[in-house]
Amino acid sequence: MEIKAKIQEEAVQIDEIPWKPFPDALSQGGIRWKMLHASPEMGAWTAMFDCPAGSSFNAHFHVGPGEYLLTKGRMDVRGGKEHGGDTVVAPAYGYESANARHDKTYFPVDSAFYMTFLGPLSFIREDGTPIIVVTWDEAQRAYAG
Repeated sequence: MEIKAKIQEEAVQIDEIPWKPFPDALSQGGIRWKMLHASPEMGAWTAMFDCPAGSSFNAHFHVGPGEYLLTKGRMDVRGGKEHGGDTVVAPAYGYESANARHDKTYFPVDSAFYMTFLGPLSFIREDGTPIIVVTWDEAQRAYAG
């Protein structure tokens, strides 16, 4: 058996990474993001998001789990508390389990969060069929795009 190479450590200066528009096909309202890290060996990716008041992510489900830190604003996840989901007000931490479905993630006020996705996101149609699966490598290509 061959000894595999160690994955290189990485540190990034967040202020040196440019904000880029998050794809319009996956969101509404002018969400911007910074891709911070991709981890091929784990199938994970980490990003920061800047979400203007009234913006939202389109329907998706988490193929793998994810963790987020809401640093500013408010996020209505899975319809918000009034619709059986969560309403999160900064500062707040959240965990999304594998297969968590989000028909809409909405930001009623200017908001920002950091998230690590431990696996892909599958953006879906209303009936649950996939439109696109965003893996660690797809996220890199979209950011570089």
